[in-house]
Amino acid sequence: MGLFQTARRRVVLRWLMAACLLGAGYVPVAMAALAENIAIDPKAMALGNAVTADPPAVMSIHFNPAGLTRVTVPRTKTDNITVAKISTNERFIADPDMNIGGFRDDPLDGAKQGQGTHRLYLPGLGLMPWHPPILVAGALGFTWHQEGSPFTFGNASAYPTFMMSLDRSNEPNGPSLYQGRTVLMERLVLASPSVGYKFSDTLSFGIAAPIAFHAIFINTDMRMPNKLLGTMGSLQKAVCPGGNGQMFDTLTFGLCGGGPEGMLNPFKRVANLELDMTAPLDPTVNFGVLWEPKSWFAMGATFQGGSKTIFKGTYKFTVDPVMRLFVQGIHSSLLGPVVAATTGMPTSIPEVQTGNVITTVPFPDRFQMGFKVKPTPKLQFTVDFSYTDWAKMKTMTLKFDNDIEMLKMARIFGITPSNQLTMNLGFVNVWNWGMGMQYQVSDRFALRFGYEPRKSSLPLSQLAVLAPMPDTVVKSIGFEYKKRAREFSTGTAFNVTYSHMTGRYYVPARTSCNMNCDDFFNIVYNPYAAMDVNGSITIRYLGIGISHEF
Repeated sequence: MGLFQTARRRVVLRWLMAACLLGAGYVPVAMAALAENIAIDPKAMALGNAVTADPPAVMSIHFNPAGLTRVTVPRTKTDNITVAKISTNERFIADPDMNIGGFRDDPLDGAKQGQGTHRLYLPGLGLMPWHPPILVAGALGFTWHQEGSPFTFGNASAYPTFMMSLDRSNEPNGPSLYQGRTVLMERLVLASPSVGYKFSDTLSFGIAAPIAFHAIFINTDMRMPNKLLGTMGSLQKAVCPGGNGQMFDTLTFGLCGGGPEGMLNPFKRVANLELDMTAPLDPTVNFGVLWEPKSWFAMGATFQGGSKTIFKGTYKFTVDPVMRLFVQGIHSSLLGPVVAATTGMPTSIPEVQTGNVITTVPFPDRFQMGFKVKPTPKLQFTVDFSYTDWAKMKTMTLKFDNDIEMLKMARIFGITPSNQLTMNLGFVNVWNWGMGMQYQVSDRFALRFGYEPRKSSLPLSQLAVLAPMPDTVVKSIGFEYKKRAREFSTGTAFNVTYSHMTGRYYVPARTSCNMNCDDFFNIVYNPYAAMDVNGSITIRYLGIGISHEF
């Protein structure tokens, strides 16, 4: 029976790694529509990212490369900076009929987790030791155009197309630590050589080749409130009063051999997992077309190609005494080793196991199209529709350089070999839309407003606290101010935008088997078994951009 429990735990490792990698998918790791186009350019932010038909100068590279042809001065330089704060809140309520193998009083019942801080991951340096209260990201872009040429060239670098960073370690005993003490997933574009071609006065095409750096870092505590573990713990309490073994136990299966610290409790912390993986260079391609037949109407479309991103990195699995002593007790008895050998249970579980891990994550294709309409010379509306092929993320396989002792326990569930994990993911394809409004107050000043209801690519039945991705709504307000040009200069444009994203979720007990199921043989990680989970995520971010000729 000890082996059943440990087997169960092996699945913990399995899902946690899976969950980490969910982010890597889009990134990524792109995780869900929650992450797409969050803070790439202040003009795009202000218009609800509905800019496919009104691309933002050099950042057309991302939104619609054909928009580069609208930049007709010889050389321009753009500097963008974004300051963001990501906040999550969770509350856990035990279901009245909670019964985890005889254990009914979960200490997390009624517990809340407040917002934490953030972490940064830099290419070549890894995870930084700081815990900043905010995130800061930037972008640097250039364009080049020769007068009379149909071509405009551009390059943008250092901009994040995805960023999720949460650090909850400021609450050392917080309930959410069992699905993410530290969670960081990012996709940072290092360079994106691009070109736009003006086919005619009204039609342009463009292509860009972003080269991105991906990183995933997960550190999480683990516990296993499942009925199998609880049943074993209840049996131990009956056979081993106070955790003290009996002679007949030594002559049988050794359930009491681990002493008081080896007594199983489904609500105890059992381990800590840390994953650190990167994909240093991941090239993709963007295609765009822009049609502007009238001064008051335009239409644009862009295709952002996917890839099969290869992540490599390290893992560290630290096991608490309860698990190690329990297995030790089994092997200290007369019949325990026979059962262990029959089921493939390891003779011992090391306190710390480290090594290398590799996985391939499909980066989904994405299509977006939009329209621009100007009912008056001063008033403009834009609307965009996008589709992302998240469903291609059906399975994911983690490959380790060594056998994982905990994984050996999974053989009872038919999961082999013990140096590899294959997991099923729950992503679905989604359509999303956004809209923007711009009012040209004067030749030098414009006001902008944006609205985006973002539908998550992860249904509530797959949701987890590790990276909560419910449906969200983004509201934005911004402005552009153009400084008067001097002789031989086009002047300077300042763009400022504030955006507010928020989303809430409620996952009743036993409805997401990535979080709160309590089936006897659940082989998915459910640290909040039989608990209702209420949560929210809020992202506040300010974007500032300065563009000028150089």
